[in-house]
Amino acid sequence: MDARFTAEQDEIRRTLRELLHKRCGAEELRAAVDTPAGHDPALWTTLAEQLGLPGLALPEAYGGVGCSVTELALACEETGRALAPSPLLATTVLAAPLLLALGTEEQRSNLLPRLASGALTATLAVPGACLATALGLTGDNHGDWAGGGRAGGVQAKRSEGGTWRLYGQVDQVLDGHSAGLLVVAAHSGGFSRSRTLLFLVRAGADGLVRMRQTSLDATRPQARLQLRYVDAELLGREDADVLSVLSALARVGDTAATVLAAEAVGAADRVLERTVEYVKQREQFGRAIGSFQAVKHRLADLYVQVQAARSAAYYAAWATAASDERVGPLALAQALEALRATASEGVQLHGGIGFTWEHEAHLYFKRAAGDELLFGPVHRLRAYAAEEARLFGGGEVAV
Repeated sequence: MDARFTAEQDEIRRTLRELLHKRCGAEELRAAVDTPAGHDPALWTTLAEQLGLPGLALPEAYGGVGCSVTELALACEETGRALAPSPLLATTVLAAPLLLALGTEEQRSNLLPRLASGALTATLAVPGACLATALGLTGDNHGDWAGGGRAGGVQAKRSEGGTWRLYGQVDQVLDGHSAGLLVVAAHSGGFSRSRTLLFLVRAGADGLVRMRQTSLDATRPQARLQLRYVDAELLGREDADVLSVLSALARVGDTAATVLAAEAVGAADRVLERTVEYVKQREQFGRAIGSFQAVKHRLADLYVQVQAARSAAYYAAWATAASDERVGPLALAQALEALRATASEGVQLHGGIGFTWEHEAHLYFKRAAGDELLFGPVHRLRAYAAEEARLFGGGEVAV
């Protein structure tokens, strides 16, 4: 493993950091989350047209840049530093890889170039609070997590004309209120022969009701979807094996965990940087509080924690791109723990101002808590990783 970044990777990070510094400051961030879309469409257009960010990890044959998950993770480390609200996670990390892995050639050629250009946004809709399980992060995704039969969820039935129709409700859908394309997990076959499949639903479809929800992390807008016999298109071939769907979701889960880990590392690094700057200025007893030994020790511990999380995130990015090793969930657990600790200490060390709504510290703390609610929590990420590795099951230890 070569741990050095290439000139291209360094250029991606530098360019993106400079752009977000100019276009996604504190005032711009607050203005963006208050818009109906929950992000700045002009910034999204710039990220797509100037940097090609939505298509960074998509093949060139479908209009993408042709880079790997490593470049995408490094880019998301910078968006994490700025807490930049955008459809990048939902579109590029969750939806596009599923289209690439499972879609027919017609579906790929029609949709992926539009996703890569930023003209179309997409998201993944999983019933219930089961996104982490569906992606194979905190549990086995071969169960009935999508609902089915008496379990509710979303049901898929064929109409007399042979088209598919979906009925049900999905909560906690990232950018679900604004995405132009929805990839919906649903059960078909009734109670006795149910199986989980993925379907494509276009925005504006008859019977589709979308409502933006109030979420803990305003920089990650979420929506509730109601599907009332909505026409849908099966993702992939009619004779597709259901196990291929679940396997594709697990692979996307590993990639998503890696990217989220890099995001969290960027956010934690920025919080620590701002806290160090502040303790050099804030004075007590005629001295800057940063000169007190207890404060130095706390900051040193945070620095070690952030650097360890960064190493784990970088290794996960390399492993996801270059090997079959599944380490994304563990890297995500370490990064979320580092972000939560760093943001919490940042609030404390900022004193009274750190508790105010006007300060940015609470936004970073909410990012850590919000990501744990969607993709964690940390202890379950680690527990399932240990279970998969059979560390405490009495069997052979996976190498």
